[in-house]
Amino acid sequence: MANKNLTNAKRAQNDEFYTQYIDIQKEIEAYLEYDPDTFKGKVVYSNCDDPFESNFFRYFVLNFKRLGLKQLITTSYKPSPVANTQLKLFGDNKTLKPVKGRPKVTANKFIINEVGDVDGDGAFNLSDIAEQLKANKNNEWTPLKENGDFRSKECIDLLKQSDIAVTNPPFSLFREYVQQLFDYKKNFLIIGSINCISYKEVFQRIKKNEIWLGNGMGRWISGFIVPKSYDLYGTEARIDENGDRIVSTNSCLWLTNLDHGRRHQPLFLMTMADNKRFNRKILKKENSYKKYDNYDAIEIPYTDAIPSDYDGIMGVPITFLDKYNPEQFEILGQMVTTKIDEFNFGYPYVNGKKIYARILIKNKKATK
Repeated sequence: MANKNLTNAKRAQNDEFYTQYIDIQKEIEAYLEYDPDTFKGKVVYSNCDDPFESNFFRYFVLNFKRLGLKQLITTSYKPSPVANTQLKLFGDNKTLKPVKGRPKVTANKFIINEVGDVDGDGAFNLSDIAEQLKANKNNEWTPLKENGDFRSKECIDLLKQSDIAVTNPPFSLFREYVQQLFDYKKNFLIIGSINCISYKEVFQRIKKNEIWLGNGMGRWISGFIVPKSYDLYGTEARIDENGDRIVSTNSCLWLTNLDHGRRHQPLFLMTMADNKRFNRKILKKENSYKKYDNYDAIEIPYTDAIPSDYDGIMGVPITFLDKYNPEQFEILGQMVTTKIDEFNFGYPYVNGKKIYARILIKNKKATK
C-alpha cells in the first residue's frame, strides 16, 4: 500500500514526500568512501527542498566543513506543510513586503558560505546556522521573488551557479527535472521512483552510461516523511520517535552521474551448466533458459541466474541495474511497452505470456 501512496501522489502531482536524514547520510557516505573529494570545493544546490524542513539542507550544512563545500544553496517551491516542524530553529518564514494588502508568505532561499561556532558553546550545530542566517553574516536568508519552481528563471540562475544538484525532485515533474540537469550540464544525486528507469529520457542515458543508479535502491531507502494529511497504509508505515509520519516503500532509488565504488564491483556469475545444475530453484526447476517469443534473447528471471559463458543477448529484471557494472555488461535496450523505438523493443513474451519488464544486456566478458 505504500507504493500505492507514491502512485497516487504522482497522479495528483502531490509530491510532498520528504527524505529522512539517515537515508541521505548513508547514500552520500558511499561516494565519500570511493572519493573523499567528491564534494570538495563544490557548490551544492538543493532546489526542491524547503530549507525549513529539508534534511538535505540539514545534512550538508552540518557537514559543510568536512565535505569541503564551497557553498550550499537551498530553495523551495513554496512553504512546506511540514515547514519548521523538524528543525524548529528559524522562526516564521520571511515575507516580501507587499505592494498592496497583507504580507504574502513565499518561498525562501538559503545560501551558506561559511559555518562556525557562533554562540560560543564550543560546538557547531544548527543553532549556529540559525544565528548566522538571522545576522546575515556571510550567509543569506531571503524570500524568492518568484514561486521557487525549479523551472523559474530565478532558480535556473542559481542552478547555473552550482556544481552538484542533490535533492528529492517532484515525482510528477521528474522527466523535466532530469532534462534540465542535462541542459545545464550538472552533476547530480537525486531520488526517483523505480519506474523512472523506463522513461526514455532516463533509459537512453543509462544505456549511454551518462546516468546510473546510486548506491542504494528499494529498502535501502528506509522511508519518507509525509504530512499529517496522508493516511499511513501498509505494515511498514509508522510514526517514529520524533513524531514524524513515515511511509516506507521498496519502489524508489537514487539516480546519479557521480561515481561510486559499487558500480565497479563485478557480479559473480556461474556458467550456464552450473546454473542448470545448482541454481534450479532460481530457474524454477525447468533446467533451461527460455527464449522470448518476440525477440532473439534468453529470459533471465533473476539477476543471480545470469550465465557467465553466454555471449548472446539476455533479458534481465530492471533491478539488475542496481548491480550493473559497465565494465562487465553492455546494455542494448529494454522491453517495457508496446511502443517500439531505438531503445525499446516491446513487451517481453514467453510461451505466449507477457512477463515483467526486462533490460536487454550482453556479457562483455563471456567465457566459453
